[in-house]
Amino acid sequence: MKKIFLAALLGVFLLHSCSSKKNKKDAYVVENYTKQEVNITMRDGVKLHTTIYSPKDTSKEYPILMQRTPYSSAPYGKGKLKTKIGPNVHLMKEGNIIVYQDVRGRWMSEGVYDNMRAYIPNKKENESDEVSDTYDTIDWLVKNVENNNGNVGTWGISYPGHYATISAIDAHPALKAASPQACIGDFFFDDFHHNGAFLLSYFRAISLFGTYKDTPTDAAWYSFPEMNTQDQYQFFLDKGPLKNLNEFFQYDKLDVNGEASKDKIDDFFWKEITEHPNYDSVWQSKGIIQHMNKVPSSVATMVVGGWFDAEDLYGPLETYKGIEKHGKDNYNTLVFGPWDHGRWASSVTKNYVGNYYFGDSISLNFQKEIETKFFNHFLKGKGDKNSGLPEAYVFDSGKKEWKSYNSWPPKNVVKEDWFLSENQELTSAKKSTEKINFISDIKRPVPYSEDIKTVFTPRKYMTDDQRFAARRPDVLVFETDVLTEDYTLAGDILAKLKVATTGSAADWIVKVIDVHPSDLATDKENDKLQDHLKMSNYHLMVRSEVMRGRFRNSFEFPEPFTPNKKTDVNIKLQDVFHTFKKGHKLQIQVQSTWFPLIDLNPQTYVDNIYKAAKKDFKTQTHTVFTDSSIEFSVLK
Repeated sequence: MKKIFLAALLGVFLLHSCSSKKNKKDAYVVENYTKQEVNITMRDGVKLHTTIYSPKDTSKEYPILMQRTPYSSAPYGKGKLKTKIGPNVHLMKEGNIIVYQDVRGRWMSEGVYDNMRAYIPNKKENESDEVSDTYDTIDWLVKNVENNNGNVGTWGISYPGHYATISAIDAHPALKAASPQACIGDFFFDDFHHNGAFLLSYFRAISLFGTYKDTPTDAAWYSFPEMNTQDQYQFFLDKGPLKNLNEFFQYDKLDVNGEASKDKIDDFFWKEITEHPNYDSVWQSKGIIQHMNKVPSSVATMVVGGWFDAEDLYGPLETYKGIEKHGKDNYNTLVFGPWDHGRWASSVTKNYVGNYYFGDSISLNFQKEIETKFFNHFLKGKGDKNSGLPEAYVFDSGKKEWKSYNSWPPKNVVKEDWFLSENQELTSAKKSTEKINFISDIKRPVPYSEDIKTVFTPRKYMTDDQRFAARRPDVLVFETDVLTEDYTLAGDILAKLKVATTGSAADWIVKVIDVHPSDLATDKENDKLQDHLKMSNYHLMVRSEVMRGRFRNSFEFPEPFTPNKKTDVNIKLQDVFHTFKKGHKLQIQVQSTWFPLIDLNPQTYVDNIYKAAKKDFKTQTHTVFTDSSIEFSVLK
């Protein structure tokens, strides 16, 4: 259970229990499937541990549905089966051959793990990458697994979603359908970084990816840092510069007897992060969205994501757009709902993100009406482009309803600019250019949440009430008058800031907020909320993003600010689909710290923030000019 629990903590919302308890509800797999474990040899000789669940009914042939994962294909051993298999219960009960594989260097597979292992476009003989590992696995499965119909589909959420994307590149001819879900696209923009800013709140997850091993194991070989507090804000504030966290990422080296020696081993992922602060060749080589031109039209794709996914919002949006750009003949669809990370795989009826309620049976309906139909059409059905599913099936998080479009963003979207005016106004026309100053105090950074807790990876903040931030002097607030008609955003948002700072470095954070009416009653579904979280005047965060200011012109070649010089900083916020309803207000918040979601910028330029000293951190005064604007994609 520990292995699955740890994977879930990282953000992979798993339905697949490894419990050995057998009751009537969980007996379906045991009663209807047989399990075999095999080691499949890759072209370079490395063997990958693979678990195959085959229907006991051998009177017909079945497609193969495969998930490749770094999070373990447990339970291991004869007679030990998962209680739920496949993408959802419908695909499990309809009958499919379900395959799980530990990727290279993880758990029971041989080899050494490389985090976001780089794709090699033109491989030489016996060269391997995740693309070839997937190809070789599929080739073995269709040739050796009995009763398969020759059609393969792949799926996965988060890191397994990344491997589903990988499967579609230079794909095996048997691969007919791939569903990358919350898929990582590039580690400089997903999960551990946002636009070059380090997600400090993820630091406990580093060891899950960076603890070295070179032999197969069915037990966890990594451990997580102990914070010994429930107040993560104070913990990181007390720790100070990032280099003070190095102590958490050195592990004992074992001698030949398995005993700890005097030598230490560095966490290779932490070392990679701290030694490569810029978007250099290391990160560029690991990105996968740059290779969407290698997805053949023979593979149908359905990219799935959540509008409130704190971990992987960039990846699925950019994966879908990349395939659209390069694959004019591809069947490529997008599904985005009101979910946080992987919540579409949930079996719960009430769909919340944090405190905010979006409706009933949203995930269950997706599984039955969208996901199951997609795989059945391409693996069991005609497999043509007439799947009966929309090109874009997206949830309006303001109106709380699904919409279908022939493209994403919809064709009837126009760009509109709103300006950050004085007196906290967000206006459709630019007024005079004024300066608005605030002090960014490194000893009192703006928190990302008002909750006092320690979390493994944060999620709830994506829909948190933002009133606590709006009432701080170091958070600038700009909002419209009460809207007299609905206003729908559909697509990306570009913040075009004009700023200055007394220092030579700064981060810039922009948040888009839906301010609910003061007389809005809290409905019965939100009865669980505490008094201070009632819906009256609730400040729902619709979208937010950070830009590490040094990367404003190039992620590869950072540069300092010239003190007190007016400077352009553009921030692309990921897509939204949200209606600001009549009677609501649209609000923009601008700030310079977001702690400890992201690490604290020294506000003095240093070449590598991971090596900054305490003396480099200085309180500065920042300026936002009122000719700054926000460009929205507005549905007409």
